[in-house]
Amino acid sequence: MSIGTPTAALRRLMTEYRDLTIHPPPGITAGPVDESNFFEWEAIISGPAGTPFEGGLFTATLTFPSDYPLSPPKMRFTGEMFHPNVYSDGRVCISILHPPGDDPHNYEQSSERWSPVQSVEKILLSVLSMLAEPNDESSANVDAAKVWRSSREEYDSRIRAIARRSLGF
Repeated sequence: MSIGTPTAALRRLMTEYRDLTIHPPPGITAGPVDESNFFEWEAIISGPAGTPFEGGLFTATLTFPSDYPLSPPKMRFTGEMFHPNVYSDGRVCISILHPPGDDPHNYEQSSERWSPVQSVEKILLSVLSMLAEPNDESSANVDAAKVWRSSREEYDSRIRAIARRSLGF
């Protein structure tokens, strides 16, 4: 969709981009990959201080549906990631990115899932929080959840190595 198409989704994404540019949250940079397509964004997330991710820079993409904000975007880390709430292909699995309404598995409350009052900033802040505090009860990456539960030292060591590699070391 081009920037000239005045849809509600495009207007909303342009507003969110402007807000993120004026008031960027600490440790997060995000915006359209190309300003001719506001439905594909890239983000760089700095690893949260006090976690094994600290010092790393983690890249991700957000893909917005044409009915945004009625439906949530999809988010995927594009670099190496090992985390209980991130599938092995990089897709992020957190409640805020799940479609609105009742959870068919009765795990999440509808208030935890996507709603149009959410924003790109809230998504990215939720992912930053997720990096620091995984939810191992709802794991997308079973291997990462097992290591997180059974050997925190091994988990932290793996994450510190990934953080170093994210910087090209």
